[in-house]
Amino acid sequence: MDIQDPAPNQRLSGTDAAFLYLERKEIPLHIACVCVFDAEIPFEEFVANIDSKLHLIPRYRQIAVAPQFNIGYPAWEADPNFDIGRHIFRVRVDPPGGEAELEALSGRILSQVMDRTKPLWEIYIIDGLKDGQGALIAKVHHALADGVSGAALLKIMFDPTPEGSRAIRPPRVHQPAASAGAAASNHSLIDALASAVHSSIENLIAVEAGLLDLTQSLFTDRTQTGLQELMNLLPELAAPIQRLPCNRLCDGERLFCWAGFDFADVKAIREAVGGKVNDVILTVTTRALASYAKLHGQSVKNRLLRVVCPVSMRPEGQCETLGNRITFLPVVLPMDIHDPVQMLQAVAARMEIMKSAKAAELLALGASWLGSTPPPLQAVFWGGLPFLTLPTSLFNVICTNIPGSPVPLYTVGRRMIAMYPQVPTGWELGVGVAAHSYDGKLFFGLNADTHAAPDVARLRDFIRVSFEELCQSAGVRKAPRATRPRKPRAHRPKPVETVATPAPEPPVAFPVAS
Repeated sequence: MDIQDPAPNQRLSGTDAAFLYLERKEIPLHIACVCVFDAEIPFEEFVANIDSKLHLIPRYRQIAVAPQFNIGYPAWEADPNFDIGRHIFRVRVDPPGGEAELEALSGRILSQVMDRTKPLWEIYIIDGLKDGQGALIAKVHHALADGVSGAALLKIMFDPTPEGSRAIRPPRVHQPAASAGAAASNHSLIDALASAVHSSIENLIAVEAGLLDLTQSLFTDRTQTGLQELMNLLPELAAPIQRLPCNRLCDGERLFCWAGFDFADVKAIREAVGGKVNDVILTVTTRALASYAKLHGQSVKNRLLRVVCPVSMRPEGQCETLGNRITFLPVVLPMDIHDPVQMLQAVAARMEIMKSAKAAELLALGASWLGSTPPPLQAVFWGGLPFLTLPTSLFNVICTNIPGSPVPLYTVGRRMIAMYPQVPTGWELGVGVAAHSYDGKLFFGLNADTHAAPDVARLRDFIRVSFEELCQSAGVRKAPRATRPRKPRAHRPKPVETVATPAPEPPVAFPVAS
């Protein structure tokens, strides 16, 4: 027997809607990941498995419908023409199907703006890789989920054991006969206006509550110390930020490449010299960008890097809830510190100051204040932002860190051996760096605009070198000893076998599909 759709219509939040308003061909705003498996994924079995579980996340069967004149935020409504075949696709890489071919295919897929006439998610099953490996590329629009909730949704799609689990199919859902356009017209302007007023009031209340929390936190020792130390950083924060070679207007075509490391090395670095996982990631990224700037003939002496780091505002245990609960933590980092450990200590100190001074919470207050303005004004603001050209960059790069599963995950019996994350980028942020921990590894994904950073693979190589140098400087791994060429042996009557001198060990990187 048919039942009504169990997922009620719900309007997007101001943050969710902003990702729809801001998006255009030059700024595709989906989060994504490239997952590599130890064997090819059987397509039909995979589709059936996802189809059997999709009712656990009803939002994945809904589309975002905007009211007339953007009088209110768009609403999630059931897709009357939902077809899972429009969301899961099968693609084969060009032979020989190595890492380079998979990276090239990933860049092409990640360049595509998602079709808003259907639910905003896609999965591509990749065949033809070397050594019988398989891969998938999963895309979810940022209006649907942020990085934390997106990673949690992937856990729902994957299984903790090779045997897997098949969800019980629910009763057939009755779909409305109206089209998406008719559904949008059925939403009365009065309802949209009422929702807009309600949202504005909620945001004003959030601003008042946030101000109260910040005022109370001012009396804590940590915040007072952070504010005092923040005053010392004001010259750095107020200094104009120079553009990196990758800080150019983006044209929408993307390149994607990656690197991977042992998470045990990250833990060893922390135990040896302190800091957090995110500090290690930022240190490696900053040093790599310094090398990348030098490659393009730019000096890094007395130069600062301005990084924006997404920060989750979700209460503990609510990572599976959809939508965006994020703010951003700005941080300014020196690029001219030669010693890797000293760089890590400088990064850790600056991150602690910004956290103690509640910089992320202040930005969240600003977002709530913007959310209290009428939705039509927000649509105009976000829609026009990409056309604004500033004399100096607000930020040089976005860098995010998303904790993942510490144990292996599977899909239809195939074990996932790597997961490379992607963070959207655009405007004048030509490169986005994302890190993801999974099953004893730390994976970096670099998303770059082809116009702003056509040589992003060189930046990836610098990340590998930077991580190796940090390991050596922290005493986690000994530097390879240089070998001297042996003198030629004296002539002997009888030939004598010689042993080749071993080459120095290359930087450690996690091999995938090669």
